[in-house]
Amino acid sequence: MAQWLDIGVFAAFIAVVVSFSMFMSRRERDSEDYFLAGRGLRWPLIGFSIVAANISTEQFVGMAGAGAGDVGLAVAGYQLLGAVTIIFVALFFLPRFLRAGIYTMPEYLEYRYNSAARAIMAFYMMVIYVAVTITAVLYSGGLTLHTIFGIDLTVAVWLIGAIAALYTTWGGLKAVAWADLFQGSGLLIGGLVTMVLGFLAIGRLAGDAGDAGGWFMLLRAGVSDFGRENAGRLHMVLPANHPEIPWTALVVGLWIPNFYYCGLNQFIVQRTLAARTLRQGQFGIIFAAGLWLIVPFAIVMPGIMAVQLYGGQLGQADQAYPTLIHHLVPAGLKGLILAALAGAVISSLASMLNSASTIFTMDLYKRHFARDAPERQLVLVGRVMTLVFVAIGCLIAPQLADPRLKGVFHFIQEFQGYISPGILAAFVFGFIVKRAPAAAGLAALVLTVPVYGLLHLVSASWYEIAFLNRMAITFAVVLAAMTVITLAAPLREPKEMPVKQDYDSRPSVLVLSLGTAVIAAVVAFYIVFW
Repeated sequence: MAQWLDIGVFAAFIAVVVSFSMFMSRRERDSEDYFLAGRGLRWPLIGFSIVAANISTEQFVGMAGAGAGDVGLAVAGYQLLGAVTIIFVALFFLPRFLRAGIYTMPEYLEYRYNSAARAIMAFYMMVIYVAVTITAVLYSGGLTLHTIFGIDLTVAVWLIGAIAALYTTWGGLKAVAWADLFQGSGLLIGGLVTMVLGFLAIGRLAGDAGDAGGWFMLLRAGVSDFGRENAGRLHMVLPANHPEIPWTALVVGLWIPNFYYCGLNQFIVQRTLAARTLRQGQFGIIFAAGLWLIVPFAIVMPGIMAVQLYGGQLGQADQAYPTLIHHLVPAGLKGLILAALAGAVISSLASMLNSASTIFTMDLYKRHFARDAPERQLVLVGRVMTLVFVAIGCLIAPQLADPRLKGVFHFIQEFQGYISPGILAAFVFGFIVKRAPAAAGLAALVLTVPVYGLLHLVSASWYEIAFLNRMAITFAVVLAAMTVITLAAPLREPKEMPVKQDYDSRPSVLVLSLGTAVIAAVVAFYIVFW
């Protein structure tokens, strides 16, 4: 009976979210409407949409699993330093992108370098989206349903894929953004509720709060015992020889995937490209950065709690969060939290599908095959490719259960390392060095795969190098090559970038103040959990 109640709550939540998002996006007609929500998004929708796109079962399964393993709380550095990174993106990257009026990140590279750079980046991102990120999100969501409800993994993967494809195909980015408003808030609330239930369970297990103490005394006892029993896992800075996140990675390596992910990754940046104004986009980003500060409490700490409470029942670290929900959350509320988690994976998946179809349609199809395609044809191509991408992801996703991949979070970060250093170098070098020629941008994009691949091979067969350090080395090599090429053959005149009509680039003191406050909060967290 309890399981049917959970299933009913779960189904009702998903039905409301999907129906509402489809209703709000019922008038999407041309490519700007479909891919960029008519460039009319306001800051609350942008902020929640960034959070929902970013925080998925990739985090609730993968990041919580890493926290349950040898990495511990330090894995929260991806989100905390990501909050710092995305503020820099709001201040320095976003004004350039909105001024140019671009649809996609690869499009910017054509304006800065040439069409070949745009095509190479578009190809890279298509491969990574389909073979890595979409696949990993489908797998982690399917694993959650499998662990909690016992649904077959393959069936669960196709169920999640079908729901995400339904409203993404229908309404494009606007449908995704409205769904994110529900799912982004739901997943953070669900995570915090799970954390509190975990502390209460630890307090009962500790047995030092007394029967008459009430929930507050249990909570205090749980927090105390949690800190005492998991002292070795509650550190944000790990030794230099740590295989996953050494402290050296905090200096350089961790910033590379963060700047790529927050500032150049289409499925995160796309909702800021759809902002009504620059200020709306910047406020949305700052709002998202503030919400990201909740991640260590809502995701990583519950993963650590799962080891303390149910360590003997965990077949693999990625089962930590689903196991905690299965044992601690009561019927009805379990269905609601599961709906929030499923909504998170559906939301991230929908964002990735929409962004992948945008890149395919605007950077590959329109640019190379149908330059004069009418708007309705572009929207149709985007919808068809959304279905194609979700089908490919559903076919591959069950294979990620292979333990050799070391968990879903490691899988995503490892394989994105093949492209993120080169893409980041191409953008940043192009921003700073105005006379960098097209050859420098092409070299960055072409060199990143073999350089990182060689380091990956060396790490696997000879001398272990943490993948964040491999990213840092690759980034340095690529920048060196770009510098040599630029010194040898600089542009005679800097390239003229396009300027969107009626663009307002006036800085906002409030944006700077709020961004500084978020950065100060991250620094304080690192000091407390050093």
